[in-house]
Amino acid sequence: QVQLVESGGGLVQPGGSLTLSCVGSGISFSSWTMGWYRQAPGRQREWVATITAGGVINYVESVKGRFTISRDDAMNTVILQMSSLTVEDTARYYCKADHYSSSRSYWGQGTQVTVSS
Repeated sequence: QVQLVESGGGLVQPGGSLTLSCVGSGISFSSWTMGWYRQAPGRQREWVATITAGGVINYVESVKGRFTISRDDAMNTVILQMSSLTVEDTARYYCKADHYSSSRSYWGQGTQVTVSS
């Protein structure tokens, strides 16, 4: 079976940093565009960042310069490094895999990030 498991969430103070990890099983990340999304209570799920199988990266404007997405296909892992966190970053963060040439996609279960004093 295909499984994406996020980890690394938690409570951090404004200005702090967190690193989220997404580890996959049942698929080889080398054929998938990987992304991070987030959803805060009462808000729509929002795309945050993607990295293609070829390493092309895109970010939502609000996180540019603060978040870094990366991938290690040998480890079947995608990372989201977050810094200069604000309360607006508080959300549940989800990992998503989209196959490069098909409509197949998978979601992880999410990990909670709370930015608060």
